[in-house]
Amino acid sequence: MGSGKRASSTNPAISGLREKHQQDLEKLTLTSQPFKTFRFFVVAVFLYLRRSASYLLANGALFMLFTIFFAAISALLVTLDGPHVKHLEELSEYVRFGLWWIFLGVASSIGLGSGLHTFVLYLGPHIALFTIKAMTCGRVDLKTAIYDTIQLKRSPSWLDKPCHEFGLPVFSSGVPLSSILPQVQTEAILWGLGTALGELPPYFISRAASLSGGKMEELETCAGDCTGFIGRRVSQIKGWLLSHSQYLNFFTILVLASVPNPLFDLAGIMCGQFEKPFWEFFLATLLGKAIIKTHIQTVFIICVCNNQLLDWIENELIYILSFVPGFASALPALAAKLRLMKEKYLVASPPVTSDINVKKWDISFASVWNVVVWLMLLNFFGQIVTATAQRYLKKQQEKELDALTKKSSPVSKKSK
Repeated sequence: MGSGKRASSTNPAISGLREKHQQDLEKLTLTSQPFKTFRFFVVAVFLYLRRSASYLLANGALFMLFTIFFAAISALLVTLDGPHVKHLEELSEYVRFGLWWIFLGVASSIGLGSGLHTFVLYLGPHIALFTIKAMTCGRVDLKTAIYDTIQLKRSPSWLDKPCHEFGLPVFSSGVPLSSILPQVQTEAILWGLGTALGELPPYFISRAASLSGGKMEELETCAGDCTGFIGRRVSQIKGWLLSHSQYLNFFTILVLASVPNPLFDLAGIMCGQFEKPFWEFFLATLLGKAIIKTHIQTVFIICVCNNQLLDWIENELIYILSFVPGFASALPALAAKLRLMKEKYLVASPPVTSDINVKKWDISFASVWNVVVWLMLLNFFGQIVTATAQRYLKKQQEKELDALTKKSSPVSKKSK
């Protein structure tokens, strides 16, 4: 093995081929080579699906029979009319609700730190909107069902409904945290479960590399090549984690998973590289992300959107700014405008009827937010396409290098 590496390092043809391969990998992006990148992505996906189908046909015959039987029974129940249709529709709503929030969690944590930040896009705004609505209406029984949440192309029914339709306020002096938390707890835990599942691919890939005698590139700390403050700091953290890998146990993984930690992917890779037991890694990750971390984030969002907390912050700011020269006289008018804006935001405006058709731009916060979400989704999809295409190209390059190394080995032996 060592002689092969020495031969590849001294052989100018192999060294030149490595440099060419590195340049080809860097150029293979959707912006520089879109057609080639997308073609490699399609080929890689096709090969993966073919391998998966072959594996299922060879080893998963019972699973495939069960899947076909379940699909046939489901199709039969859906097509037939009867009292069971109502229960099936209810069950489909629950399944859609669970899969939606789990998928958002997976999308947030998958991709070695380049995932879609769905807490900021979906879960955080959902908790904030529900908290504001509950504080405005003075009650928490706003949902028609547990799945009455923000979902794909669907808004919750309680969002635009006026408070008088829910009934009289139950809480007069503010809704307590203990009453709001259970109303958004299920979707937060499901999202946390998805983030825990999204941490499994780095663990399994690293474990497979370890069993085959390899090592993932993410575990290699760069010495001198990392430029910039962030690059050097990340390299130092990687080196510290690798030097303290003997302390990587259930409690350490639980602590790393319980706080917002962009380098938790590295911990998963290390657990796979050092062949930590799967259940030790997954249970610690699940408890940390789905129970501890999600509750910390949820409680924080509820406290920030609590009207009592906002009023306290407003009063403190007014008190502090009253000592600033020139602000004291303008503070009452400014505070009145802020309260008016808050009430206008929280209470839906009545529809305006008019006989005159006026052509105007229909631009709202929701439409702008949807554009931002779709742009981030396109960026996330582009990252997946580029990474898949580069991985496929790298495998082809490794085959080419292996063939060239084997071809040059007999030549080097004859020269000796």
